[in-house]
Amino acid sequence: MIRPRIALLSNPRSTGNVAQLPRIRAFCVEHPDIFHYEVERADQIGEAMATIARVRPKLLIINGGDGTVQAALTELHNGAHFLDGAPPVAVLPSGKTNLIALDLGAGGDPVVALERLLALARTDLAPHIVARELIALSGGEGGSVPVIGMFLGGAGLADIMLYCRHRIYPLGFSNGISHVITAIAVILRQVFRLRASFLPPEPALLSVSLHRDGPLSGRFALMFVTTLEKMLLSGEVASRGSGQLKFVAVEQRPLSLVRAFLASLFGKLGDTKMVGVHVENADEISIDGDSSEVIFDGETFRTAVGKPILLRPALPLSFVRLAA
Repeated sequence: MIRPRIALLSNPRSTGNVAQLPRIRAFCVEHPDIFHYEVERADQIGEAMATIARVRPKLLIINGGDGTVQAALTELHNGAHFLDGAPPVAVLPSGKTNLIALDLGAGGDPVVALERLLALARTDLAPHIVARELIALSGGEGGSVPVIGMFLGGAGLADIMLYCRHRIYPLGFSNGISHVITAIAVILRQVFRLRASFLPPEPALLSVSLHRDGPLSGRFALMFVTTLEKMLLSGEVASRGSGQLKFVAVEQRPLSLVRAFLASLFGKLGDTKMVGVHVENADEISIDGDSSEVIFDGETFRTAVGKPILLRPALPLSFVRLAA
């Protein structure tokens, strides 16, 4: 009997899987060294991990969007299913944004990526393994049990992501066209300061503490915290300080937005100080506001009065990175 070299955890409801999952299932049938487990809800991932742990795979691949990856990482962190330590993790590009898959060099056709990962699993994985720091989110309305992820968007950025999700995606356009429409709406709202019901809302007031200096308060056109190295518009964000969490916030000023966009476009974000642009590294971040929403790897979390969202580093995990 062939022992599976790969455990593949799939979420059929992820956007990319609607079209690609039949091909992925067929590929798995042809390759018996892949153990394929499908879940449709986040509360099934604990049982999935317990079963996968008994298989003892050489590599765990997550086939879903960033929200599926977050749920799996949270279970790996909190569930203690793998007594000898969790296997390296890889991510297929199967959602709408796939920031985590992008960071790990997995883009394009998920079946092609799966084929490449299977070939790697049949050899020595060590040259392709990279350590990635993780973020533990607790507090807010969600309570104190930590949720594990790699990218949080808040303030105006969260508003933009929710606007795209609830107002643009339902129109039925492709992801690329949807993102272009959203970008135009953002420019009209945040750069030209137009106000209309069909545009994203005004960012809410937020107070952010990096537990180093005083709190940073105001309205921010965008804000994010991440441990990812590769972002959508730049190769990386420069580090400032010794903390593991990269924090970026841009105040609600047109010139600050333009400066930040150009710096990001050329991979220079954080290299020099700019008015209205805050780039810091920290080991603990709290986000406080009156029912303000943040998006943590595709899932929505909300602050509450007297219940800020707390971000801290979690134990790092090994991932398999494909060549970009």
